[in-house]
Amino acid sequence: MQPSKPSVTQALNQRSKKMTEFDLAIRGGKVCTTANTINCDIGIRDGRIVAIAEKIDGATREIDASGLLVLPGGIDAHVHISQPAGDGIVMADDFMSATRSAMAGGTTTVMPFALQQKGDSLRAVVEDYHRQAEGNLFTDVSFHLIVTDPTPQVLGQELPALVKDGYTSFKVFMTYDDMMLSDGELLDVFDVAKRENALVMVHAEGHDAIRYLTRKLEERGQTQPYYHGVSRPQIVEREATHRAISHAELIDLPIVIVHVSGSEAMEQIQWARNRGRTVFAETCPQYIALTQDDMRGLNMDFEGAKYVCSPPPRDHESQEAIWRGIQDGTFDIFSSDHSPFRYADSQGKDRPGARTSFKWIPNGIPGIETRLPILFSEGVSKGRISLERFVALTSTNPAKLYGLAPRKGSIAIGADADITLWDANKKVTISQSLLHHGSDYTPYEGMAVTGWPVLTMLRGKTVADDGHIVGDPGFGTHLFRSPSNDRIR
Repeated sequence: MQPSKPSVTQALNQRSKKMTEFDLAIRGGKVCTTANTINCDIGIRDGRIVAIAEKIDGATREIDASGLLVLPGGIDAHVHISQPAGDGIVMADDFMSATRSAMAGGTTTVMPFALQQKGDSLRAVVEDYHRQAEGNLFTDVSFHLIVTDPTPQVLGQELPALVKDGYTSFKVFMTYDDMMLSDGELLDVFDVAKRENALVMVHAEGHDAIRYLTRKLEERGQTQPYYHGVSRPQIVEREATHRAISHAELIDLPIVIVHVSGSEAMEQIQWARNRGRTVFAETCPQYIALTQDDMRGLNMDFEGAKYVCSPPPRDHESQEAIWRGIQDGTFDIFSSDHSPFRYADSQGKDRPGARTSFKWIPNGIPGIETRLPILFSEGVSKGRISLERFVALTSTNPAKLYGLAPRKGSIAIGADADITLWDANKKVTISQSLLHHGSDYTPYEGMAVTGWPVLTMLRGKTVADDGHIVGDPGFGTHLFRSPSNDRIR
């Protein structure tokens, strides 16, 4: 007996079902992961990647990615947004402007810091940070904490509870009067992190040495922005890096040394790894694209304040050392350390007193939107690193390190469809007029780059298209995390 043929209605229904198997197909692009780069199509449904194949049919909508690279959306794991800066200083970016800028630059997840000020409840700080972010996110976010006041209440109750609630990483400072922890406090915080399986990020610069050098420079009248770098030489970063690693060894704790600027701190990290210690390392665009000479300004004038950050940009030899670390695996992640202020503003870089001494200039520069283009241009386009290494440093490794994988950081079945299309041949001259951040300048003004994001997609939805913002500031969400068991070492 022959099976009966489907009715016309049944045939049309089956065809309709096939034709709408995917909400979206990205077709014809060159898809890159940390393992390889292949020409294939991607099928997306309900905001997730559900198929990767040579050819995908049956999508409600298609994007032709012919001639473009298809990369996982960037994850910027070190960003300062709406953060208290003290003495009436106001950061230039709130959540809306910072995530808008990130999205335009190809980044789909940012990780800012909820900063505890002395005397604050850490829990209350986190709740306030959520209120600021709510309804103002173009990208997804996941909060780190900053611990500046490790009281018995914080160490015994608030910090362990927050880690269990999904805030599984926090930063500590070894410098700055209002944020630094003593050695004993560092050990106490490390001990909590060990018990709770949290990850500690360390700003490693020696506070007392910086204060001593600053005082000597001011006594000699050397107070222009250029001397910010002189007050924070590599030795203070090297010493603090070694001390942080030693404290972590006492507790048997993995740590992240953030914003490494040169060879001397790198040597300490390599030394520790050779001893079997788990030490992760991060570097940033300012250490491959800027030098200490930028802080000279036009003629040792205040223009140099545009480049003041900590640790400061160093010399060309340090740039080459950073590139070696990017190439050989010393560095695990590449973040912006976006810390934005306005230059021509009494509540920003030009705060009262800033022109009398470099020590009053707010430390930090904007870079959330230019992070990916700078590394792509200087690294991939110039043949210093592979496309796969670029993806690892800027997306996959941060996701693994901070517990966002496998949902974020890769183009894989089941992952969020956070995707950036790149034109590897597009030439752009970076200019403040092109950018979307809240600062009134970019330290990379006039820098020519090759390679630029032309479309950014968050969970399958196009949010930036050829420099135009088309996303909804309410679409981004906060991501709670579990302690990562998928670390990169």
